[in-house]
Amino acid sequence: MTQDSSPAGSIQMLSAKSRWLVLASAMTLLLLAASGARPYDRATWLMEVFPIVIALPVLWLTYRTFPLTTLLYACIFVHAVVLMLGGAYTYARVPLGFYIQELFGLSRNPYDKIGHFFQGFVPALIAREILVRCAYVRGRHMMAFVVVCIVLAISATYELIEWGAALALGQGADEFLGTQGDPWDTQSDMFMAFIGAMAALVFFSRFHDRQLQRLGHVSGVTAAS
Repeated sequence: MTQDSSPAGSIQMLSAKSRWLVLASAMTLLLLAASGARPYDRATWLMEVFPIVIALPVLWLTYRTFPLTTLLYACIFVHAVVLMLGGAYTYARVPLGFYIQELFGLSRNPYDKIGHFFQGFVPALIAREILVRCAYVRGRHMMAFVVVCIVLAISATYELIEWGAALALGQGADEFLGTQGDPWDTQSDMFMAFIGAMAALVFFSRFHDRQLQRLGHVSGVTAAS
């Protein structure tokens, strides 16, 4: 069966997706409120969930003119949950991290590394979707290179923000930084973002292309590679 990529088919698909996105938005707002009810550290919670506060209105405002793929909306939702958990408990105290630490015999709570993995995974798909749909880059290898560069730039910017917070807040920034005494925390954070970006590109590019085709966008990446 061929996919209906006509304007009528696209409108019908968007209408069906809208109901799920409204539900996901409502769930995100409820989880955001729950995470902020009694966070371990209020300032840390505010800094951790700030990207969600910015992203939600942007997604709502651009839905009609630039709707994203279902894959990307789902990944953004999962990333938001990761951020809210980190904000509620602080990354060094998330129970899931303690479970993983005990399971693998690690020396520290690794939940912050999960957060940085998603900091690479989700922005990689966002960058790829924009680059493909706007035809900024052609060729699969060049696309991968540009996407990874964008992800590492985002990761480096976030580390600079953490550095600025440390300078401004002093010891009060410890919960936000979540280094847990690791002198190589910055480098390992960026490495996890790199792994996340590579995982997104290696394992999800073809599925992402199919989702883009359903939106009526034929990827020039495959054709040029």
